[in-house]
Amino acid sequence: MPDEVLELLNPQPGGLYLDGTLGGGGHAGLILAASAPDGKLIGLDRDPEALAAAKRKLEPFGDRVVLVQANFSEMHQVLDDQGIAGVDGILLDLGVSSRQLDTPERGFSFRDDGPLDMRMGPDAELTAADIVNSFKPDELRNIFREFGEERFAGRIARKIAERRVEEPFSSTADLAHVVKMAIPAKHGKKQKIHPATKVFQALRIYVNDELGHLSRTLEGALEVLNPGARFVVISFHSLEDRLVKRAFRQAAKGCICPPRMPICSCGRKSQAEIVTRKGVRPTAEEVAQNSRARSAVVRAITRLP
Repeated sequence: MPDEVLELLNPQPGGLYLDGTLGGGGHAGLILAASAPDGKLIGLDRDPEALAAAKRKLEPFGDRVVLVQANFSEMHQVLDDQGIAGVDGILLDLGVSSRQLDTPERGFSFRDDGPLDMRMGPDAELTAADIVNSFKPDELRNIFREFGEERFAGRIARKIAERRVEEPFSSTADLAHVVKMAIPAKHGKKQKIHPATKVFQALRIYVNDELGHLSRTLEGALEVLNPGARFVVISFHSLEDRLVKRAFRQAAKGCICPPRMPICSCGRKSQAEIVTRKGVRPTAEEVAQNSRARSAVVRAITRLP
């Protein structure tokens, strides 16, 4: 959703922007072009392969861009290291990137067989194989239920525990097959997505602590925004979007005194103004061109003085 993101972020010449999920540098390039001739960007990514690809793509922008290997939850430290007090806009494009999905060796997808890895960067301590081969069935069930909202979490966890006694899991295709076999056939036929989709999502989120990093970022992102600056987030599933929506509403909330009190005693003022009340979704034309955009939701807030 490049057009919608640029409109919401509203980059201007001379501005300083932070792309916390750099990926291949697609959004970063658009921001730098829109903020020409002297706008600057700091790009973060926990994936060294993504940083290398982005460096090649953004080379024409020269010293207008600074790339750092870091998680977006570390933006405060990164900006401190750069001697920067505030930025004029922040963008987060959450979830796994197309580059990661399309690389079987990274283990994010079951479309092509690959090692059961799913780490977005070297900061992730466990692989997906570590989890499915060593976690107790109850722990697996909770992961699948909490991070994948998987209806048959218990059945799948038990099936995985039974199978790994015979042979440890090592490949994405192997795990996807076992998950598919654990789901009742009559329910599997009704699903529009592959039966293993939610389990793979849950493992990926757990391996990379995605919701933890997002929660910590949402708590402190406004502190590094200059007054009038925008914070734009693209979410791809309901777990992320709920966190973003709740944090934005909290930031925009003013006085929290009971309605019956004639005078405010809490002294609380709104920190931000919500720009996207219902969230922005991709057009039918974009979904037709890029099916992965179908679940995207973009939300934005503006930092108040």
